Order: sequence, then C-alpha cells, then structure tokens
Amino acid sequence: MLNQLSLKIGLLFFVVIITVEIILFSILYTNLVNDRVDDVMGDLLARGNTHRDVLEENYTSSTLEHVAIMESESDFIVVITDRNGEVVTSSNPMEPEMTAVIGHTDDDQVPDEGVILESDWADEKYVATDSPIIMDGTHSGHVFMFADSDHIKEIISNLSRQFLIIGVITVILTIITVIVLSKVITQPLVRMKKATEELNRGNHEVELSTSRKDELGELATAITHLSKDLKRLKNERNEFLANVSHELRTPLTYLKGYTDIINRDTTSEEDRIRYTQIIQEETEHLAGLIKTLFELAKIDQNEFAIKKEKVEFDALIQKIVERIYPAIEERNIEFSYSCPNNVIITIDPERIQQVLLNILDNAIKYTPRGNHVRLEVVQNKNEVLTIISDTGEGIAEEDMPYIFERLYRAEKSRSRSKGGSGLGLTIAKEIVELHTGRMEVESEPGEGTAFNISLPKEDTYEKGIID
Repeated sequence: MLNQLSLKIGLLFFVVIITVEIILFSILYTNLVNDRVDDVMGDLLARGNTHRDVLEENYTSSTLEHVAIMESESDFIVVITDRNGEVVTSSNPMEPEMTAVIGHTDDDQVPDEGVILESDWADEKYVATDSPIIMDGTHSGHVFMFADSDHIKEIISNLSRQFLIIGVITVILTIITVIVLSKVITQPLVRMKKATEELNRGNHEVELSTSRKDELGELATAITHLSKDLKRLKNERNEFLANVSHELRTPLTYLKGYTDIINRDTTSEEDRIRYTQIIQEETEHLAGLIKTLFELAKIDQNEFAIKKEKVEFDALIQKIVERIYPAIEERNIEFSYSCPNNVIITIDPERIQQVLLNILDNAIKYTPRGNHVRLEVVQNKNEVLTIISDTGEGIAEEDMPYIFERLYRAEKSRSRSKGGSGLGLTIAKEIVELHTGRMEVESEPGEGTAFNISLPKEDTYEKGIID
C-alpha cells in the first residue's frame, strides 16, 4: 500500500500544499489580527481625542457630565482627570487597573495628539489611551479611554473560528484535489505498467491512449510503438527461423538421400560419381549458407569486422569484372562498365567486393540472355556512387519494401534454381551502412533494376582527426 506511486505522489502534493497553506494562513492571520487590534486602538484614541476637543472648547461641569453619561451607555470607559491627576469624573466606577494606568501618566511624555498607554490585550484587563487637554497653551487635564480586553479577544476569537472553518474546508478541498491529481497522473502510468507486463508475458497486442499532448502521452505512444515493433520482430523471428530450418533441411535431405543411394550395392560407378558431385554441390551450398548466417550473427552482435584502408577503386572494379566475366559469357549477357581513373576511397576492399559481387550475381541471374547489365562509378567531392543496373525481370512493387529483409525472396518458386539464400542483400546493405554509406534500389517490373551504392571517400573518424 505504502509503495503505491499514487499514494507517494498524493502525500508529496499534500505535504507541499498544506505547508504552503499553513505559511500563507499564518501570515494572513497575523496581519488580520494586528489590523483589527490597531483599528480598535485607533478608534479608542480617536474617541478620546473627540471628547478632549469638546472639553477644550467648553470645559464645564455639564459638558463633563455629558461625556461621562454618553460613554456609560457604550462599551468603553472614560475617565477625566485634572492637571494634578485627580479624577474629575468617570463613566464607570474606578478599578485598580484603571488607577494604575492613570498613576503612571507623565505629562511631559504625552504628545498633544494623544497616546496609547496600554495595548497588551492578551495579558491586561484593559487597553487604554490618553488624550491631554490643552487650554490656552496650558495643560489642564487628561481624557483617558479604556476598553475591556475581552472585547478584542472576542473579535480575535471570531476571526480564529472563521480561519478554522476556512482551514478545514481548504484541507478537504486540498485532499480532494490531491487525490484527483494523483489519479490523473498515476492512472496512465498504471495502465502503462500493465501494458509492459503484458509485453513481458509475450502479449504484444497492447493499446494505450495516445491523445495526451504531454510527456505521459509521448510515453504511451512510445510503448505502443514498442509493442508493434516487438510484434513485428517476433513475426520476423519466427519466419526467419522457419526459413532457416527450410534452407538447412533441403540440402541435408539431399545429402542423406544421395548418400543412401551411393551406399547401395546396385548403384553403378557412373551414378556414384554423379551423386557424389551433387553431394559436393549441396555441401558447398550448405557451408555457404552457414557462413552467411555466421556473418549475419556477427553483424547483430556488432562483431562484424570492417578493416578500412585507402583503395584505388578503379583497380577494385577491374578485379570484380574479371571474376564475373565467366558467368557473363556463360549467360550470353551484354556487360559494360565505366569507372574514373585514380578514384581513392577508404573502405574494406574485401567487404565492398562482397557487396558488389552479390548485386552483380543477382543482376546476371535475373537478366535474360542477350539483355544488358551495366556497372557505372561516379564520384564527387565527398562520395563515390556505384550504380549497378540491368534490363532483367525487375522487382514487383509489393516486394520492394522487403528485399533487404532476411531470407526474403521475391521468386520463392525459383529460389533453389537461382541458387540464392535470401541473405545476400541483407548483409550487403549492412556492410554499406557500416561504411556510413547508403544503398537504394529502383526497379520497374519487366524493365529492370538499378542498385545505387553511395560510399564516403574518407573514413569519417579519420577525417575528423585530420581536420
């Protein structure tokens, strides 16, 4: 329970928000309390100053009595003294606390505008103000105003109750908000967790809502794409294993069958020689397939060795042409090539030769007799482009997206007769990309195919060091 992400996020939000609210409420409460106390004290002093102004204009017994009677009906107490500090009149009976305040009055320290004598409402029974009576420039007495501290305490108590009610409501709303927010944030994460668990179990049919435009939406989109990629990879893996099994089973079946025939006593010497030759051909085919699979495994594990060196590309092309020439003559195919002199390029010559031979071999196999195959090399400042084109059968449009996939062959019915394993183009493309190059194909069914191989002239790493 305590390990749930929603609970952790909710508690974090709650602590942060409550802490901020407590600080803000404390500041607001303190300011409001001080303002209310200041208002009461200001009103009390203003009330005393008003009485003082009246007495300064008309200091008579009737005026004194009138002031005392008026305050006796209010919540305040007025005490008027003469210049010697003797009480002239008061609206309420004198209490010791009032006498103590009056007795500590120093005429020299009381300004003409009056002063607050006692403001400690929390510990004292009364708060008090002093408004001096000045007539003809002579100090003639004091008007003391007293207010019961309970009055201020009641105001503060009402304010505290209001803050308490507001605080409880705020906490409840905060809890609701935190729960909603934590659910909004964690619910998609919970769904993503369940989706990844399904992926771990092998179920790649997961769908997540990708309508959100935030980081959670991006994560959901990434997991959805991952599920589709895993499903595709699983299908490709199953298909690859099935194709490999088929490719291995076929030559092994031939080997076992012809070996059994050779071991028969009724088999003639001539048949033994012919069957032995077939066994040798199938063995070579099987060895080549296994070698190709090992190369593919090395590519997948980033262990495929690429040993780059500076090579005269025209000399490499001449060497390749010499190797394929017997096959060209046997197929009675027209062949032409062009390559500029002194083309220097940094490559692994053995691997690039493997690439070009593979593509040329396919072009020769799928080009009818009498048709044309061409190899053309073009260079610019930074790269060398090799174009191998033919006027053969071409590749169907529906096969074009898959020709570089492992063990994929467009003409499955004639794959054995053509002699391909369906891995040559896959490895060729990987070799070109390991050289930081590109391989692209263009084809029109019935008109021919063109492979474009682009290779950088210099190794990127070496060039960076030189620069």
